Amino acid sequence: MPTSTAFSRKPKRWPLIALTILLLSACGEMAKLPVETGFGANPRLPEPVKTLIPTVKIAPAQRWESGESPTAAQGTTVRLFADNLDHPRWIHVLPNGDVLVAETNAPKRPLRDELLGIKGKVMGFVMKRAGAATPSADRITLLRDADGDGDGTAEVSSVFLDNLNSPFGMALVGGELFIANTDALVKVPYQAGDMKASGPVIKVADLPGGPINHHWTKGLLASADGQHLYVSVGSNSNVAEHGMEHEKGRAAIWAFDRASGKGRVFASGLRNPVGMAWQGDALWTSVNERDKLGSDLVPDYMTSVREGAFYGWPYSYYGQNVDTRPQPPRPDLVASAVKPDYALGNHTASLGLASAQGNTLGGLFAQSGMFVGQHGSWNRNPPSGYKVIYVPFNGAQPSGPPVDVLTGFLDAEGKAQGRPVGVAIDSKGGLLVADDVGNAIWRVQRASVLSANTATATATASASASASASASATLALTPIAMVLPLSSPSAPR
Repeated sequence: MPTSTAFSRKPKRWPLIALTILLLSACGEMAKLPVETGFGANPRLPEPVKTLIPTVKIAPAQRWESGESPTAAQGTTVRLFADNLDHPRWIHVLPNGDVLVAETNAPKRPLRDELLGIKGKVMGFVMKRAGAATPSADRITLLRDADGDGDGTAEVSSVFLDNLNSPFGMALVGGELFIANTDALVKVPYQAGDMKASGPVIKVADLPGGPINHHWTKGLLASADGQHLYVSVGSNSNVAEHGMEHEKGRAAIWAFDRASGKGRVFASGLRNPVGMAWQGDALWTSVNERDKLGSDLVPDYMTSVREGAFYGWPYSYYGQNVDTRPQPPRPDLVASAVKPDYALGNHTASLGLASAQGNTLGGLFAQSGMFVGQHGSWNRNPPSGYKVIYVPFNGAQPSGPPVDVLTGFLDAEGKAQGRPVGVAIDSKGGLLVADDVGNAIWRVQRASVLSANTATATATASASASASASASATLALTPIAMVLPLSSPSAPR
C-alpha cells in the first residue's frame, strides 16, 4: 500500500535536525581552561557560559577490535576478564570470588520523551551515536574464574537472574542478595556457589521511578553491620526545569531499614549520585553535576555524605554558587548548601566508585584511596573523562591529584572504543572495570603478579607434559593386566 510523501519523509527529519544541531554546536563554545583545573578540593569555577545551542561533543561508539584493549598504568597490566556481554554497567563481587554484572540500560520513559520534545529526540540521536541507546537486557549475569589459575579471565558465565527492570546496584547481606531496580528495591535468596537465583524476587521497597525517570540508575550499598541499605537516586531533570513537583524524593541518597523496608531521605541536593563506597566509617558518593553552563562548568565530584545535609541542587552548585535558572530561587537552601570534598572534572560523568581497600596493584595505588570510573562527556569540547582514575587519601580526605589507572578508551580519531562505568576490587585484589560500549569487563592487576602466574602456569604445563610423556612410556612397557584397572568403572575420570 503506498504511503504519503509527508509520512515517508518524517522519520528522516530527526536525524537531519540532530546532525545540524551537532554541527552548529561543534563550531561553538569550547573549554578555555585545562581539564585539570576542574579537579581537587578547590576547582576553578569560571562564570557560566550561556549559548543558544548547548555544547554537544560526543565520541561516536566504535567498539574494540579483536586483541585491542585499554592502556593500563605503568607497573600494572590489563586483561579481558569477560566479553560478549550486553551493556554491562555495574559490578558486585561476592565473598567466594564470583562476580555479578548488571547488564542494563534505561527503561521506557514516555513522559520524559513528551516533556523534552525535539530536545529529547536530538538527545536520543546523540546517545545512540555514543552507544548508550541500546534496549535494556534487564538481567544480572554471574562470572566465575573457574580454573583458579589466576589468569584474570572468567571461564564460566551464567544468567543469575533475569526479567528485572533496569537493575543497577547490588548488595549481599547474609543469605539475601539485594538489587536496586529502577523503581524498586528487591531481594532474592543466595547461598555461596549459586549460579542462579534460587528463590522468588521479593519487593522490599518502592523507589522513585515513574514516567519521567530522567536519571534512572539506582546505586546500592549496605552498611557494615548490614542493618541499613543506602540507595542513590538521581534527579528527574537537569535543573528542575519540569518543576519541583517532579523531584519529590529525588536527587538524594535514601537509607532503608533492611528488615522492615522503611526508608527515609538520608541526604539531598545531590543532582545525580551514582556510585557509593565506604571510606572508614564515612559514606562517599560520586555525583554527576548539571549541564548547559559551558564546557568549564560544573565539575562532577565525590564527597562524604553527611546525614541530613543539603548539597545545593538545583539552586546552587559546588557549595553556594548560585544557579539562576531554577525558579523561584531558594536563598535559604543555598545558605545551607554543603561544599563537596573533591571535584572530578567538568562533565567527566564520574559514575563508578570503589574504595581502594584490598587492592594489590602496588606502586602509587595505596590502600587508602578511591577508584573512579569516568564514563566520559557528551557536552564538553574537547571531551573529558573516558578513563579510570585513582584518588589518593590521607586519612579521611583526598590528599593529591588523580592518577590515571586505565586510559585509551578514545582512539586517535576521537571515537569511543569503550566507556568505563562500574569499578570494583575482586577477591584477589585486582580492579574490575565494566565497559558498557565495549560490552566487556576488564581486569587491572599488578604486572609482576601476572608474570608470576604466567610462569607458574607455564611450569605446570611443562611438568604435566613431562609427566604425560613419562606415563606414556611406562604404559608402553606395562603388561596389559596392569593397565586394565585404569579404565575400570571404579577409577576416577
